[in-house]
Amino acid sequence: MDEQALIQAAQRGDLNAFNELVLFYQRQVFNLAYRIMGDEDSAADATQEAFISAYRGIGRYRGGSFKAWLMRIVTNACYDELRRRKRRPTSSLDALYVTDAAPGEVLMSDSEGPEAYARRQDLNRTLHAGLQTLPEEQRTTLVLSDVQGYDYQEISQITGVSLGTVKSRLSRARAKMRDYLLAQEELLPAGYRLDSR
Repeated sequence: MDEQALIQAAQRGDLNAFNELVLFYQRQVFNLAYRIMGDEDSAADATQEAFISAYRGIGRYRGGSFKAWLMRIVTNACYDELRRRKRRPTSSLDALYVTDAAPGEVLMSDSEGPEAYARRQDLNRTLHAGLQTLPEEQRTTLVLSDVQGYDYQEISQITGVSLGTVKSRLSRARAKMRDYLLAQEELLPAGYRLDSR
């Protein structure tokens, strides 16, 4: 994929070029939105809103990392939705229906036995619940770093905060997650328990 050529074509109004960019980045954008929002439907809404905003604003894109630019848009879309929820909280009937499957969850592979699969799913649920206990900014920073694999500079670009703030938020988020996991130790499979010494 020639990303720069697609961006330039999209800036000239080529919808097909923009759609190719969407197809390339949609999974990464959705995964980030899911980790920030905590549920599949909200993540899908934030992903859609982010791509619409990106399409409308692609003429203002001036270079640099397109991926970081796109991740900043989805992060802002998530923050906007979370702020809206705080102003007008609602209850959903969908919340009554609980499913164990996470979005994009990979089915058990041939090399993974049922017990290992069950342990991995337990760990995923515990980590997801722990992420939801973090303040929005810390959760976003932790997800960008430890789940998405961005470096400090990229996280600074995506979130629009200084490098020092990124490091501080990440340190606090990791400490809170460690405390959460220590408190949930009996729920973790033995192979994943933290050494509390």
